[in-house]
Amino acid sequence: MGLRLTAIATRTGDDGSTGLGDGSRTSKNSLRIAAIGDVDELNSTLGLLLTEPMPAELREALLGVQHDLFDLGGELAIPGYDNLADSQVARLDSLLEHYNAQLPRLAEFILPGGSRAAALAHVTRTVCRRAERALVALGDQQAVRPALRQYLNRLSDLMFVLARVLNRHAGGADVLWQQGRNK
Repeated sequence: MGLRLTAIATRTGDDGSTGLGDGSRTSKNSLRIAAIGDVDELNSTLGLLLTEPMPAELREALLGVQHDLFDLGGELAIPGYDNLADSQVARLDSLLEHYNAQLPRLAEFILPGGSRAAALAHVTRTVCRRAERALVALGDQQAVRPALRQYLNRLSDLMFVLARVLNRHAGGADVLWQQGRNK
């Protein structure tokens, strides 16, 4: 992971291939690159969420997640390289427990929405689920450590919980689904 970019436009990908961290090249439409791209998009949506007002403790936790996602992406970019630690998955478990304990029991399905921050947390959750599906697809073809799948699975759960937390932080509540509302 010592390589740092000095030139952004290298033109080496003009043929539809891209370089991996181990020096090999692969097609830009490979399952590995799809997973890397989805994790990158996930990190970008998290960055957008972080532009919203939120408690400092939550902001710090989400900044930590952004760093974790770079670790996860680094592992994807270098086949056979272990970069995401089990402790990073455990940290998400702790965050889930901490934030979920603050919320009322959920007895209804909720709709994505409420405050802008909560809506962005839901978008981040859905992008995370897509990244998880891309990782599972890659794992069907190539070795992927369980910690990567576990991390994305926990993160999508955390984003659901944080959407609820952010709605409350904004002075609102969950937007409840009303079955048959428009019948």
